[in-house]
Amino acid sequence: MAVINTNTLSLTTQNNLTKSQASLGTAIERLSSGLRINSAKDDAAGQAIANRFTSNINGLTVAARNANDGISLSQTAEG
Repeated sequence: MAVINTNTLSLTTQNNLTKSQASLGTAIERLSSGLRINSAKDDAAGQAIANRFTSNINGLTVAARNANDGISLSQTAEG
């Protein structure tokens, strides 16, 4: 009959290392991005508000571009 030994100290060490690496990855992500909110898990309500503002900004940018295109069209039509 085979005997299987389990090294519980090694398993605990591996578990702690995995947790530390995950924490380090999160810290590096936050530092490297320079953003306050990197994902919804950081601040779900803030992420929703930021997404809404981004959508509004994109819409206003398109509206300004369309207005400029209209001005250009009228200037071209005038000669």
